[in-house]
Amino acid sequence: MGKKKKRAEREAESEPLNTENIKEQNDAQLANAGSMEEQRKKKKKKSKESMLKKEITTVSIALPGSIIDNTQSLELATRLAGQIARASTIFRIDEVVVFDNKGSSVNGSDPTMEDESHDDESGAAFLLRILKYMETPQYLRKSLFPMHNNLRFVDESHDDESGAAFLLRILKYMETPQYLRKSLFPMHNNLRFVGSLPPLDAPHHLRKHEWAPYREGVALKDRSLKSGSTLVDIGLSKPVAIDQVIDPGKRVTVSMGTERNLNADIPHQVVSSSTPREDAGMYWGYKVRYAPNISSVFKNCPYEGGYDHLIGTSEHGLVMKSSDLILPSFRHLLIAFGGLAGLEECIEEDKSLKGKSAKEVFDLYLNTCPHQGSRTIRTEEAIFISLQYLQEPVDRVLQKI
Repeated sequence: MGKKKKRAEREAESEPLNTENIKEQNDAQLANAGSMEEQRKKKKKKSKESMLKKEITTVSIALPGSIIDNTQSLELATRLAGQIARASTIFRIDEVVVFDNKGSSVNGSDPTMEDESHDDESGAAFLLRILKYMETPQYLRKSLFPMHNNLRFVDESHDDESGAAFLLRILKYMETPQYLRKSLFPMHNNLRFVGSLPPLDAPHHLRKHEWAPYREGVALKDRSLKSGSTLVDIGLSKPVAIDQVIDPGKRVTVSMGTERNLNADIPHQVVSSSTPREDAGMYWGYKVRYAPNISSVFKNCPYEGGYDHLIGTSEHGLVMKSSDLILPSFRHLLIAFGGLAGLEECIEEDKSLKGKSAKEVFDLYLNTCPHQGSRTIRTEEAIFISLQYLQEPVDRVLQKI
């Protein structure tokens, strides 16, 4: 009996100790769980920050197509467009928006894309089109016949497209690598002087002997015999297979890797056109967009969240030294240029901006060339002057991001 009593007493003494141990273990587990939760939150925050860092900052320019209407000949108009293409490439512009003062394309569709894809129509359809066109009086032809590739040799007046359409066509042509132009651009009267323009020599305009991590290509009708995937012409000695099947004639960006391997049986990856810049920091040309008026330039912005800083340029703008200009942090910057009568006229003619002044439309309204010797500065000149003026302020912002 005595032994049993002593054992019971010992067990009773050890019980509070065990309870204390369990409590300590629970506290430790809770602490560990808390620290793990904190670590998870920190990890999530870091990944979010790295995602924000990866987001590309862009600089876009907008200009009216009406600047082409002031040129005296097709050759001079082509040279003007070539200057804009050169300026956009030199200053690493991501997007060029051409807007129409009069808003001739009401739905905002690209005016260079009208009916050009139908040049493979049947002989009967082709003959009917030409007979109808020739029977129609000259002064009615533009109204009754939309621009069509198969009418390009009937008379040259049919190629008298709007200034915006002309500018869009030349800018797109110049941005396209030379080895892809024949495949992507059907013969057109308004392209007959582009051969005299200086090349852009952009990083994606690669020569036949050059190897780079990425190349621009165009999808062919042919398929790889092994994989059945699409073959792509990338401007090298032979086409390469890609990792998917796409329609012929489509332009794509192909990841080439580091090794010079043109084996058609090994499919190459098709990537976004922004990948060369995101992964390798390479400038990969500019995109071209059409807007029926200046308000559509802002409304139809292709970037998520739109343009977060708008700069207008005018002789009536604020005069400030480039070194004193401090721009706020931005993701997508837009710099707008006016035509013969400046941005003021473009805003006045836009019904959506009725009653607004240029200073209300833009976050910053600048005169980038004060004390000018000429009474007028042409738009193509203003683009070079303004992009050079803004280069240092923009670089300061990009260094902080």
